[in-house]
Amino acid sequence: MAPGAFDALVARAVGRAGFEAVYISGGATANVAGYPDIGLITLSEMTRNIREISQASGLPTIVDADTGYGEVECVIRTTIEYERAGAAAMHIEDQVFPKRCGHLDGKELISIDAMCDKIAAAAQHRLSQDFIVIARTDAAGVSGFDAAVERANAYRAAGADMIFPEGLTSEEQFGEMAQRSPGLLLANMTEFGKTPLITADRFARLGYALIIYPLSMMRLALGHVVRGLETLKRDGSAAAFIDEMQTRAQLYELLDYTPGRQWNYPGRSGSDLRGPATD
Repeated sequence: MAPGAFDALVARAVGRAGFEAVYISGGATANVAGYPDIGLITLSEMTRNIREISQASGLPTIVDADTGYGEVECVIRTTIEYERAGAAAMHIEDQVFPKRCGHLDGKELISIDAMCDKIAAAAQHRLSQDFIVIARTDAAGVSGFDAAVERANAYRAAGADMIFPEGLTSEEQFGEMAQRSPGLLLANMTEFGKTPLITADRFARLGYALIIYPLSMMRLALGHVVRGLETLKRDGSAAAFIDEMQTRAQLYELLDYTPGRQWNYPGRSGSDLRGPATD
């Protein structure tokens, strides 16, 4: 399970909560910058996010690379820059730019050959074989489920370590994908989309090794923010929701910060990213 972190503080909380990986969504990164998820975030913006989130969480970081920021040459640069920034894995998708959220209609796909060229370039130019190249296909919602299986298998043959079938609509489809495209698989458990709510245990039984929750924490946080702002405007005070806030002490504990004592920068020797603060 890899919850999405939209900033470094959330990433630190993901690590503290005991998860073994963290995810960076291109959509969430765009949304918190004030943009829709249509490929407007740049490579430089994403690599900064990767550095901050991977350091703050201390966890393997899986990162959305959208369409690879361009053609094959751009995919090569993206692979190298993501890995240098601290990513443990990235996924690229087979949509035509400008891309759309995988759970919206109206998408277009690049050819199988063009996507295979991108995957092969990423696999060949990664700095370490430990870096995981994930191929996402949006074909299920564009060309049908059989086309998604065909693309999944072609992408595996081109060098993808893991397949991300986006926009599947039932447990049956997830299970059939695992049977017809054996190997490592990623499931996207996003809310308010085409995929029903499925538990991590059930995904595991269906054959999925990695489950991402791209926007869950952002949606939770923004739901509280909007309601809090409405209450603050109405009451002229935060008294009605102060019990729902993270306290100053809890924030300092999350940051491993004790006023008056030297603070260890995340990732430096002696700094325990997931241990409790010392009083």
